[in-house]
Amino acid sequence: MRKSVLFFGFLLVFFGVALPGTQGKIIRRCDLVKILRKHGFEGFEGTTVADWVCLVQHESGYNTEAFHNNGASRDYGIFQINSQYWCDDGKTRGSKNACHIHCSKLQDNIEDSIRCAKKIAREAHGLSPWFGWRNHCKGRNLRSYVRGC
Repeated sequence: MRKSVLFFGFLLVFFGVALPGTQGKIIRRCDLVKILRKHGFEGFEGTTVADWVCLVQHESGYNTEAFHNNGASRDYGIFQINSQYWCDDGKTRGSKNACHIHCSKLQDNIEDSIRCAKKIAREAHGLSPWFGWRNHCKGRNLRSYVRGC
């Protein structure tokens, strides 16, 4: 009996510590809504917080550590910011690095991600650079993304 209790305790500790690290840092939807509102995303470049939350869901699944290899370039962080134009990952040839940041910072600091995402939206006058937004959010009723928050 005692060994089974110890083993069960070990499993709880293992799953409580090991699994979150494998899943990345997932931000809850309403927490993201609060963060975006705090950082002035409502009305920014004609967008709503709901636009941004929809974008994040379809780009990264709310995962701040998200990464996608596109072949010649890579996308980083919760907004999936591309290394060809916006950040430097040391691997992408001819990177413009318009946000003047190493791509890894976009995976560990949401403040850096916010600054760069706003720069992208400012230069594009909206969210058109993001395929996730264009394919899943643009022109749709997005109220459900902020409902209850």
